[in-house]
Amino acid sequence: MIVRIVKMTFQEDRTEDFLENFHKNKASIRAFPGCERLLLLNDIHQSNVFFTYSWWQSETDLENYRHSDLFKGVWAFTKTLFNAKPEAWSTQEMEALR
Repeated sequence: MIVRIVKMTFQEDRTEDFLENFHKNKASIRAFPGCERLLLLNDIHQSNVFFTYSWWQSETDLENYRHSDLFKGVWAFTKTLFNAKPEAWSTQEMEALR
């Protein structure tokens, strides 16, 4: 299982635009083959900083998404809203305590 973490910092007056676009596309992202879960987080002290966590069955599934028309369309819009360069990590779960 691959967990993709993306940190995005938006122009403060564009966060609503991001949220609108995210809500419009989240079901399609979650339904993409290999996507097991999708989570959106918002920093509690910086309202323009968001994180997405997405769980993928394999790195191939993640790469297929990253090369899809869906991703290209979402990302083309999203990157116009940034206030800082986004950061992304592909990780794997080592332990989970629940």
